[in-house]
Amino acid sequence: MAMTVLSNLINPQVIADFVEQKLVDNMVFAPLATIDYTLEGKAGDTVNYPAYQYIGDADVLGEGSTLSVATLRASMVSVTVHKCAKGVELTDEAVLSGLGDPVGEASSQIVLALSSKIDNEMLTTLGSIGSTMTYQTSSSTVAPADTDVIDALELFGEDIDGTKVAIVSPAVYTKMRKTGKDNGNWIPASELSAEIAIKGAVGEFQGCQVIVSNKLKTSGDVYIVKPNALRLILKRGVLVETDRDILKFTNVITGSVHYATYLYNASGAIKITKKSS
Repeated sequence: MAMTVLSNLINPQVIADFVEQKLVDNMVFAPLATIDYTLEGKAGDTVNYPAYQYIGDADVLGEGSTLSVATLRASMVSVTVHKCAKGVELTDEAVLSGLGDPVGEASSQIVLALSSKIDNEMLTTLGSIGSTMTYQTSSSTVAPADTDVIDALELFGEDIDGTKVAIVSPAVYTKMRKTGKDNGNWIPASELSAEIAIKGAVGEFQGCQVIVSNKLKTSGDVYIVKPNALRLILKRGVLVETDRDILKFTNVITGSVHYATYLYNASGAIKITKKSS
């Protein structure tokens, strides 16, 4: 009779494949980001991105006139990769006799922990949106009215067309449904086309697909984001490691990922916030 041993139940490669496959799927904001593998397998933990300034509109020239040549200017933005990690410790009894699937549950919890941390950082990155793409509403609760969203979208200028996603708190979502129901500005997810830009969209408001995030409960801010405005830099995919404590008879499973987030297109995201008092 074949004997089942712990090495059969805790296979780091199987866990690693599961975590790697599910990590991006579990990130709410991943569909809004371009995943960048520039630093994967390369030395160094910093990548520099150029941010070019507009050279200005073309000039009207008369016959024989000399064109004034513009200087192309660029500033560099440095992004530094860092590591997030989570681990679980399981006793032999839990692995061998525990109800359900303790090893599988540990793997799922590690996926959730890593993806939630990266999502939090993407929101922090959106929080760094500059004043030129910030709209201040007169609402003290930062639950924007229809006109607030319309006025904020003006910040996109001539690039207002195309897919847009509004990230809102549950309170803002409720107000959107209430105010949009009467005037037809709220479209539930069941009536949207199959081409939904982001997983979990609950509807559409003023041309923006809406997702709800509890992470915005405190600030109440609203972010309107175009796909690929964010960039997720992965230096290394998920690394899963296991170790055994031979004195406690326990097994430790850890997962880690080296990454950074970056606002790749500063003109592709708008922040709606309340006026400072």
